[in-house]
Amino acid sequence: MPMSHCLDEGSGSVSKRARSETSLVLDFSEDDKKGTIQPHDDALVVTLRIGGYDVRRVMIDEGSAAEVMYPDLYKGLNLRPQDLTAYSSPLVSFEGRSVILMGMIRLLVQTGSDVVEVDFIVVDAFSLYTAILGRPWLHTLGVVSFTLHQKVKYPSGGQVLEILGNQTMARQCLVTAIQHRPKADMSTTTENDL
Repeated sequence: MPMSHCLDEGSGSVSKRARSETSLVLDFSEDDKKGTIQPHDDALVVTLRIGGYDVRRVMIDEGSAAEVMYPDLYKGLNLRPQDLTAYSSPLVSFEGRSVILMGMIRLLVQTGSDVVEVDFIVVDAFSLYTAILGRPWLHTLGVVSFTLHQKVKYPSGGQVLEILGNQTMARQCLVTAIQHRPKADMSTTTENDL
């Protein structure tokens, strides 16, 4: 059974039924799984154009209320501390730790011919991902993402466009993150899990 959402391009609202003739159906079917390794529990990792550069290892995370940029991308874009604006709200990592915030920067994120301004919170923390795009970007672009199908779909110019995930890249990030994890963290986690 296909998963679908109807999106009225004029209003940006999502509903179960088409509201007008201009509504586009953003659906996912078994055909969308072609080319993916199934079954899996891989993160949705894509390549996007950020700040004028093609950036790999961008994780799409519907659970994130913020867009996050990690040091590799910050340095790769040749950004400097004076390019950042102050950002003081707390941010907590996946492990539940507070993250050191360097500041915030607004950059253009391009998907196809669509360009969206995104406020990235720049953090000083290790990550194999270069950035995380969360709900603000997803909602602005009208994106529907589906990790099972390893795709992002969004309306643009009267049609539905797709961004494909890269499972190989997602798996490489996971393996490297596990190998990078400090031994003290691994022993504590193991003891707590028993």
